[in-house]
Amino acid sequence: MRTTELIEHSMHNNIINASIQLLPIVNDKHPYMWVDEAIEVVNRSGIKYQVGPFSTVLEGSYHEVLSVMNAINEYLYQQNCSEWILNVQLQIRSMDDVTVSEKIEKYKTE
Repeated sequence: MRTTELIEHSMHNNIINASIQLLPIVNDKHPYMWVDEAIEVVNRSGIKYQVGPFSTVLEGSYHEVLSVMNAINEYLYQQNCSEWILNVQLQIRSMDDVTVSEKIEKYKTE
């Protein structure tokens, strides 16, 4: 395959999922406050997301998802968060999209 064909068929064009969990290691304020601020960074990004009790799931292209994770880290750094752990899980399919709805639709009770 030529380089242009590889780019057109790149996994990075597909929708992926990322589960991110922010663990602030701080004493300046309650860790939930830092988490709330990080979720606001996600919200402002415009990416599709779903907040859960232990993590937030992002849905978008590979580059969109990584951009949001970078924005969270940059925000925390700029706001002088003293230390944090950002746990990340990525689900990527080489030839297709991965969506949140396909994984949880059968469990909805509404």
